[in-house]
Amino acid sequence: MASRHIRDVVFVDGVRTPFGKAGEKGIYHGTRADDLVVKTIRELLRRNPSLPAERVDEVSIAATTQTGDQGLTIGRTAALLAGLPRSVPGFAIDRMCAGAMTAVTTTASGIGVGAYDVVIAGGVEHMGNHPMGQGTDPNPRFMSERLVDPAALNMGNTAENLHDRFPAITKERADAYAVASQAKLAAAYADGRIQPDLVPVATRRPGEGFGLATADEPPRAGTTMEDLAGLRTPFRPHGRVTAGNAAGLNDGATACLLTSAEAADELGLTPKMRLVSFAFAGVEPEVMGIGPVPATEKALAKASLSIEDIGLFEVNEAFAVQVLSFLDHFGIDDDDPRVNRYGGAIAVGHPLASSGVRLMTQLARQFADDPSVRYGMTTMCIGLGMGGTVIWENPNHPDYGKGE
Repeated sequence: MASRHIRDVVFVDGVRTPFGKAGEKGIYHGTRADDLVVKTIRELLRRNPSLPAERVDEVSIAATTQTGDQGLTIGRTAALLAGLPRSVPGFAIDRMCAGAMTAVTTTASGIGVGAYDVVIAGGVEHMGNHPMGQGTDPNPRFMSERLVDPAALNMGNTAENLHDRFPAITKERADAYAVASQAKLAAAYADGRIQPDLVPVATRRPGEGFGLATADEPPRAGTTMEDLAGLRTPFRPHGRVTAGNAAGLNDGATACLLTSAEAADELGLTPKMRLVSFAFAGVEPEVMGIGPVPATEKALAKASLSIEDIGLFEVNEAFAVQVLSFLDHFGIDDDDPRVNRYGGAIAVGHPLASSGVRLMTQLARQFADDPSVRYGMTTMCIGLGMGGTVIWENPNHPDYGKGE
């Protein structure tokens, strides 16, 4: 069989719902997970009117807890609910926190080899309707045969383990990082950098009637070190991980439009990023937060790039200690302006399987704002001991497309 040319894959557009707090007091209590996905799909089509709906070749939607209103092969059901033609197929995918990231890399691979020209990829997590781990049944061999440390099944415990492994990452340093995340997100909102990619969502809360979600619910602008100092450490007595230096429990959905470079030209779509390389890697489950380090080393090697070539980083902030361990490994300062310029998950929220595309959407916005940056990276830790990294190129850079 003759070798096949691998085509360039471009990120054309990305949107998300505002992120809400999970639970009865959250904005999406009473809103279905699949309806959140539908809003993002419809918004992508509205924002890109030159794309005929029948040209969408696949819809890949991730969810970590695939049951109830985010089960039933949600990529297909959401496509039907969004009004896409019945000829458009869809599927569901799960890689825990990196679900949407994996939806992107999986369908991007299909574009690369010519199986697709246009895809929609994203993720959803309604942690209010489906708490993490709901309905799961971990095999007893994990414990009886000591295949993993018991801490591996609790994300907060894995973060405490990471603090143990890297004593230089103190609670005070993690708190300072969290305060900065809140401040950066507040500044991004003030500068209008977040709102353009949010799709308003009509909500209906039991007993309260209708509402309209237009902004993220979790942020706590003005958070100080003093505010965080007294928070309890729920995962360990006298621990270092708190609700203030970790992402919360959240609801939300994301989706993006990926195409081949040729299809973008044909359809009059303007790429916001080009996919350069991606990689996933496994680590000890009990310190899953270190996962972005080997994934990034792997992705850089595949692209023949070094960490110094990366001008912007979007690192998912499941826990401050996880980001700080990544920065320390690569010799990057805690307050390096290349890292999470618009804030991160500690401030904005982390609806598990949806977050990968939020990172991409924020990176694309920063690429447009800063044409001097050629390469950027989206990276995240993943439950059960993994990491994922995607490297992107900025089409606004003068050397775009000249090869790595």
